[in-house]
This record gives sequence, structure tokens and C-alpha cells, in this order.
Amino acid sequence: MPPPLRLAVGGATGRMGQTLARLAAADPSLQMVGGIAPAGSAAADAGADDGYPVVRVPEAAADLLRQADVLLDFSAPELLPRLAALHPEALAGRALVVGTTGLGAEALALLDELARRAPVLHAANFSVGVNLLAALVEQATRALGEAFDVEIVEAHHRRKADAPSGTALQLGAAVARARGVPLDSARRDGRSGQSGERPRGEIGFHAVRGGDVVGEHRVLFLGERERLELAHLAGDRAVFAEGALRAARWLHGRPAGRYTMRQVLGLG
Repeated sequence: MPPPLRLAVGGATGRMGQTLARLAAADPSLQMVGGIAPAGSAAADAGADDGYPVVRVPEAAADLLRQADVLLDFSAPELLPRLAALHPEALAGRALVVGTTGLGAEALALLDELARRAPVLHAANFSVGVNLLAALVEQATRALGEAFDVEIVEAHHRRKADAPSGTALQLGAAVARARGVPLDSARRDGRSGQSGERPRGEIGFHAVRGGDVVGEHRVLFLGERERLELAHLAGDRAVFAEGALRAARWLHGRPAGRYTMRQVLGLG
């Protein structure tokens, strides 16, 4: 039997970090070597947390990075750049699965830099269903053409900080890619007041926030005489963690470079 895949998790005290620890603990093919959390979190200050043998602040995380086969980062946008600045040698060559949303241009450039020496996979959403949805959206866009208007509606819990969600933008990018246009040139976030007639080719985004909604995404293709709706509704945060662990298994041992969930799922 091969040795277990050794994992470290950035954002260990967050919801995804806790879910990853719980799933890894139930899988003998995985070994959680530890988590990373910012100073000031109770777990990091105490040095341990449920599901993790140890939790380190970023400044003290070099040993965890060296032990791990894969680092899964589901933290805040500033954590990975901080780890790269503090522990470049420990991070070098480490397979990296990144699910942190809201990354800016500097963080995205860092992923490209890290991918020169290690396999890197960054995704807005690790749900198998969502990534299949994105592939179906791209296929539907090509088949329906610009005669159909596209609107994307997403809903999340009240604590979500960014809007539209990274997944909604992923779905919008699938539409734009199928149409051969940059998403930024076609994107429109919500409408208010005298918005005027809807331009052909526009991709609309609408964000709903409230309660404990895990995540819902609907892509509406609106034609003159018919409407097609493709949707994904997540009932449990575990679906995202399951997809991330699947990606970690697939990514380990790959050559350096950037990878996608489409490749993990064999979607091209």
C-alpha cells in the first residue's frame, strides 16, 4: 500500500479548513500534517485544533510546508504571498491547491511564479458539479448563440464578503470564452434605475446574500420563445472539500505548471 498523501492546510480554522480536516481524518490514504492560521486565532495561539495535530502561525509554518506533499490554501488573499515571502525554500516544489477567492493581480502573478517550480491548481469552486456546470454552460452558449441573453444569479450566506462570487465569475468566463470576447467587456453587475434596453451580448450578474445558503448558481439563457436554465445547488460544504481533496490526489506528482479542475475531471 502506498504511503498516505501528506497535507497541510492554509486557513485551518475556517469552515473549509475544518471540513478538510474532518474528511482527511476519515480517509487512511490521507495524512494531515498540520494547519496554518493567522496569529490571534485561538487555535494558532494554542498550537492545535480539532482535526489538526498542530496549527502554526505563518511565521512558524516552515516545518509543515517541508513535511507536506500538497498545500491546500483556503484562507485569505494575503496568506499565500506571506508564506512565499517568509518560507520560499520550504514552499518551493510543493504541490499547491488554491481555493482562496478574491485574489488580486499580485497574488495571481505569484501563482504563475510558483508554477514554474511546482504543480499549481487554482479554482474558484472545487465542486465536481459546478465544474461540470461550467463545461455545460460553455457548450450551451456555443449552441444557442447570441440570440439568447445570459444572466447569472448566485446566492450565498450572509457572511460571504465578495460579490459576484468567484464561481459566478467562472461561469461568466465560460460564456465569454464560448463567445470569443473578454469577460470584462461584456460583464454587468446588477441593474438599478433607468438602465435602458439590454445590449445584445451582455452577461448579467446578480448576487443574493442571506441566511446560511451554502451556494446556489443559476445560468439563464433567455430567448424570444424559450428559456434554458442550468443550475447547481450545494447542500453541504463538504462537496467543495471533497473536490479539493480529489484535486490534491490528482495534482501530486505532476510536472510543474498551472492546472485546472477541468483537467482533474477529464473535461479537457
